[in-house]
Amino acid sequence: MLTIKVLGPGCPNCQKVEQHTRQALEMFQPEGGYKLVKVTDPVEISRYIMRTPGLVIDEKVVCEGRIPKPEDIMTWLADALEGT
Repeated sequence: MLTIKVLGPGCPNCQKVEQHTRQALEMFQPEGGYKLVKVTDPVEISRYIMRTPGLVIDEKVVCEGRIPKPEDIMTWLADALEGT
């Protein structure tokens, strides 16, 4: 099971990252399922990144400080599944 974390305080950019992540998950539908977690606590966010929004897949930071396209997220999901 993949664990995906959307990091950010809940601003419009963070919401867009979550939306794009959900779109990617709908298209990709990873085997074994996934868990999507929104992380809004500044201390927890700072353990991963310095600039929001951010995206973490299986404890690996894949994006920081920008809004990735759903296609990019699908690639990162596939890479994460290959690594397991």
